[in-house]
Amino acid sequence: MTPDEIEGAVTAGLPRAVEDLKRLVSIPSVAFPGHPEEPVLAAAAATEELLRDAGLPEVRQIPVDGSFPAVYAEAPAPPGAPTVLLYAHYDVQPPGDPALWNTPAFEPTEIDGAVYGRGAADDKSGVISHIAALRAFQGRFPVGIKVIIEGQEEYAGERLEAFVERHPDLLRADAIIVADTGNPRVGDPAVTTSLRGMGAFTVEVRTLKESLHSGTFGGAAPDALAALIRMLAALHDDNGDIRVPGLPRGTFLGVGPSEDEFREMAGVLDGVSLVGSGSLADRLWASYSITVTGLDVPTVSGAINAVQAGARARVTVRVPPAGDPKTTVEAVVDFLQQIAPWGAQVSFSDYTLGSGFLSDTGGAARSALNRAMQQAYGRPPRDVGTGGSIPLVSTFVRQFPAAEILLFGAEDDGASIHAPNERLVIDELRRTVLAEALFLQEYASAFTG
Repeated sequence: MTPDEIEGAVTAGLPRAVEDLKRLVSIPSVAFPGHPEEPVLAAAAATEELLRDAGLPEVRQIPVDGSFPAVYAEAPAPPGAPTVLLYAHYDVQPPGDPALWNTPAFEPTEIDGAVYGRGAADDKSGVISHIAALRAFQGRFPVGIKVIIEGQEEYAGERLEAFVERHPDLLRADAIIVADTGNPRVGDPAVTTSLRGMGAFTVEVRTLKESLHSGTFGGAAPDALAALIRMLAALHDDNGDIRVPGLPRGTFLGVGPSEDEFREMAGVLDGVSLVGSGSLADRLWASYSITVTGLDVPTVSGAINAVQAGARARVTVRVPPAGDPKTTVEAVVDFLQQIAPWGAQVSFSDYTLGSGFLSDTGGAARSALNRAMQQAYGRPPRDVGTGGSIPLVSTFVRQFPAAEILLFGAEDDGASIHAPNERLVIDELRRTVLAEALFLQEYASAFTG
């Protein structure tokens, strides 16, 4: 197919792709514990059906130990052509407080050229991007195709990692497209070339056998909650830079957002300062960060006048691509133990680790993607990083060291992923689908001429 024929096919197929996206978004496929399993399985079945409809001759669900099934599809490569693996996930984050949504989270709503709903961007847009790009070829693919769509990336994504490690030949490919990232802004093409790794743990502080009346014992009895607050506050200095020894600031060799752009994207309130030192690209994509993501303490509405015997917090650490999550978490844990006040008893549990990623930007696949994005967006892509992590990417790197891994997608930084009112801009979906379809053709040409 010529580039113009591919673009015509993508444009003609866009209304169908949008309806397919809405259908997927209407399925509340939250794979977290405590949520019903039936919708997650329904999303797997819908994904399987869509892949069959895209013209792939082999499609099946694959059991994943301790998780929901992955959906796998394959089409053989034409003679001399490479094979491309396409990745996305069909599970979504929980919707959170319904009162914060302008429209119901699982009733996809089209407003001003965007589809609103949980998972519309992260990552059912990735599923549909692959489907729509493949449909453009009507079953006559220029490269070999493998597809893996998993069902528990948002919670315990490492379970698919173990599957890949046990079955490497099933997913082996020359290039891998990970459709679980996006552009800084709508219409601003970008390829994600670095991912921070992550580590997380739960810290518990105990000071008393049981909580005590604050009037009778307050002023002398050591408060576990106060101790924990002091420890967590000590992780950063007054400027917001990390105080833990051995976690230096890094450098990102690329251009990040301006402060005004970041403040708008992040919704920083007027008069509130950003934290940390160095460029925003350095802080967001190449340096360590520490965030307290949860606290187990009495709620304000349920508060009683008591000195707390115990308190817990969940702490997440983001690690530069070249950093080691394990030694990073150990450094933070050691620091918290050393600064615990009043001889408080401190324990740590529920560790989670995930490696970062730094891509090679000079291969045949990246060159083909640059050309494809140039045509789809009218300008070449730029390199960006992301502070988030995608657990499977580091496994791909270990298992397939010769494969080029390309991270791009239809999301953008204003898509409100993991937040209320998540949305996907339809025209961004069109450009992403076109870029992926053009890439498949361009990449084939690099091998076959």
